Amino acid sequence: MNNDESGKERGDDLTERLLDFAVRVIKLVNALPKTYVGKHVGGQLMRAGTSSGSNYEEARGAESRADFIHKLGVVLKELKESRFWLRVIRRTEILTPRRIEPLIEECKELIAIIAKSIMTAKSKR
Repeated sequence: MNNDESGKERGDDLTERLLDFAVRVIKLVNALPKTYVGKHVGGQLMRAGTSSGSNYEEARGAESRADFIHKLGVVLKELKESRFWLRVIRRTEILTPRRIEPLIEECKELIAIIAKSIMTAKSKR
């Protein structure tokens, strides 16, 4: 077990950020209009935006470094898909920029963290 000085496992902070991201996605999807477009975009975003956290938890329990890298790749893919759907919402102006921009920024930060984690794990092979 990899603990830091506070006794928390390494990765717990990222787990919390991904959990918060999923909750924010759920709340945002609930705010979308109940139109055909709103339901379609919402369904796509809900699937991608909520799966990144659960896939990260799977990665933390990986059986090997290769498995860890593969599972982090799935997390990265889901975050990038989330970013795409968030950008669709922004561009179509379904919700106000004030509502969507902070979530896009968090998604970008999470993508950068996961991408860096993959690069680090690959360099330690």
